Amino acid sequence: MKKYSATKIIFPLSEVYRLLEPGPVVLLTTVRAGRANVMPMSWHLMMEFTPPLVGCVVSNGNYSFATLKMTKECVINLPTVELAKTVVACGNTSGRLVDKFKKFGLTPVMAKLVKAPQIQECYASLECKVVDMKLVTKYNFFILQVVQAWVDPARKNPRTIHHQGEGEFMVAGRTLHLPSPKTSLGGK
Repeated sequence: MKKYSATKIIFPLSEVYRLLEPGPVVLLTTVRAGRANVMPMSWHLMMEFTPPLVGCVVSNGNYSFATLKMTKECVINLPTVELAKTVVACGNTSGRLVDKFKKFGLTPVMAKLVKAPQIQECYASLECKVVDMKLVTKYNFFILQVVQAWVDPARKNPRTIHHQGEGEFMVAGRTLHLPSPKTSLGGK
């Protein structure tokens, strides 16, 4: 084994998140006392398939944190590249001060099983309930169960955006189909 790589350089630990962003940027919606809010979020991960569980970090400094902690409900909305500038603008605006739905022209749509709204402009929406808050105090980590999922069937091959930090985003594009019975959901 080589001692060190001749082609790689040391990378700052404070920027490791830029290498590991787990999935597309989503728009988390919450509602409290009749007031809905939108928060971009990229720190989330699938934890289980059935029932679908999603883990996510919502900073306790974000306006949505207290609402999610109190109501234990939200909607994870999946925007496409067409909404990239709106996603960034939502992230640079506080819901404490502004109604982001009005300011950014987003259309709230009533959800079926939670009070938080879906966002019409997003190609998919996942209605969620908080099922575990054991790691919220220490890590701001919520475990959500998806209780209802919606997708726009007219949108084929949606191109999602993936945050890489410091104002940089990658756009998902080409899909590879590499079948393997060992990795299919039912194949284990």
